[in-house]
Formats: sequence, structure tokens, C-alpha cells
Amino acid sequence: MSPITDYRDPDNWVYFGEGPDKGADVFLIAPTSDFTDGRNMSLDDEEQKGFFRISLEMERGIYEDVGNLYSPYYRQATIPAYFLEPSERDRCLELAYSDIIAAFDHFLSTRPPDRPLFLAGFSQGSDMCYRLLKDRFGDVDLRERLIAVYALGWQLTEDFVSENPWIVPAQSSDDVGVVVTFDCEAPGLKGTFLNPEGTWSYSINPLNWKTDGTVADRSLNIRSRMYDLLGNPKEEIPNHCGCYIEPERGVLKVTDVDPEDIEQLIPGLPKECFHVQDYQFFFYNLKRNVMDRKAAYLGKRRIRSWIRSL
Repeated sequence: MSPITDYRDPDNWVYFGEGPDKGADVFLIAPTSDFTDGRNMSLDDEEQKGFFRISLEMERGIYEDVGNLYSPYYRQATIPAYFLEPSERDRCLELAYSDIIAAFDHFLSTRPPDRPLFLAGFSQGSDMCYRLLKDRFGDVDLRERLIAVYALGWQLTEDFVSENPWIVPAQSSDDVGVVVTFDCEAPGLKGTFLNPEGTWSYSINPLNWKTDGTVADRSLNIRSRMYDLLGNPKEEIPNHCGCYIEPERGVLKVTDVDPEDIEQLIPGLPKECFHVQDYQFFFYNLKRNVMDRKAAYLGKRRIRSWIRSL
């Protein structure tokens, strides 16, 4: 593999701002889609790039109306890479991140310096969002452009936030410049390799937008959107499920869903882990929320501009 991926080449992008101007940009990072035996996805493998595009479909539906999408192909770590020795796994993830930060820097170089921005990802894509937050968003000017980060399916730990104090977990439905994160499980599950027993992550409830253990009834769930293996919507379910944050680990416990009805796609995860469904279960609540946060951000920007003009 080449040590450098050239993001000036449009072939290295799934999306690069297509469509009419929506007044904001979304830098969208794909989750793990490569289940082959290698350690990092090859950008010369057209079959895997097809699966990569499919993996973005559910996320795209959340963000495509709120901003222009920018999403790079990257040499993501494969599923088997996560089960390597920690040093080997870290090397795979560092290679993936070397692509992401190169793509992000190129993206920034092409955009106006005050353009509002979302970061968004899922699973490995969320890990990459956190790395970008650490390495790039200590910069005040860039941070002022940030509407929000949606980083579902990856732990946001107290230590990481303490070490990088400009990273702020979301506390409500319309705070801005914050990280929205959670990962879903059935009640009773004690831990997975994603959220091990004895660890804790920041989370926010996508139905009531609280960060405590308050239960959100399924009546608050506008509609779930479930996808098939080809990235096509297969079913929309109003008031599908409720949820609450488990205080001990910070995971989002999902009610009203039978684990036997959910196909587990990721090796090493029990059927009670609803990781793949993080976006799907709460699709329309998330879609509404990105619009709410964009409106809140633009309102605050107008107020700042007015104050500066006085």
C-alpha cells in the first residue's frame, strides 16, 4: 500500500460536496465494512469499495438535507484487525487515520474559512472523528465552525475528555460544538468488546436528549428506519422502541425490541448488542436533531455577528 493517499484525486472520495449549496458541510466517515482477512482495506479493491459505499447509506440519510456531504475512501482497519494484539491493531488504526487526517486537511483547504461544519461517523468512523477532534479542533477558529459531532457507536471516555478539554459531550437537544454519542444494547447485557464491563462512556438519549437514566418511552420515537444488507431501507416503524442510559456503563439500553428479531452482523458481538442499529432505531429523531442543532448554531452566529457590529 502507498504510504500516502492523494485526496486531490476525486476518485478517492465517495462524496465531495455534490448538489446545491445547503449552507453547511458534513465531513462523514464510514464505519467498518471490510470483513476480509487483511488488516486494512485496499483502495484498489473495487468490491470492497462497493461495500464501503453501502455502509454509508443509512448515515447519508440523516445528514444529506442539512449539509453538503464530504466522505473519503480510506484504508480502514478490517473487522479481523480488531482482534489482533493491541500493538498490531493500533498500527492498523493509525494507517486508517493517516488517510482520514489527510482527507480532512484537503477538505478544509477547499472550503471557506468560516463555513459551518458537522463531523459525523459511526463505529470506526466515530473513532476517527475523536482523533480529528484531538488533533485539529484545539484550534479556536476551527472550533467556532463546528455545529456538532455525531459519533455513534464508540466510547467517549472521561479520560479522553479530560485530556482534551475542548471536546464537550452534548447535554441537551440544541447545544452546539458538542459530541453526540451513544451505543445500543438490550437490557441485561453486561459488556462487549465495544463497551467492556467496568468501563464508562458519555452518552445522550436520542429520544429525550437527557444524559441521566430517565427512561424515554417508545412514543417519543418518531420512526425507525431499518436497512437491508445492500443499504436499502426495508422498513419504517413508528414508535418502534424506547431507551434509557445505563448509569454504570453509559450505554443506551433499548426497550421493546426482542434480540431474537435482530440479525447480528459483527463477529464477536452477542445478539443482545444492537451496535449496527444505533442509527437505524432512532433515524428520524436524529434527522430532526441535526436540523435543530444547525438552526441553533446559525442563530448563535447571527447574535455574535450583531454584537461584534455594535
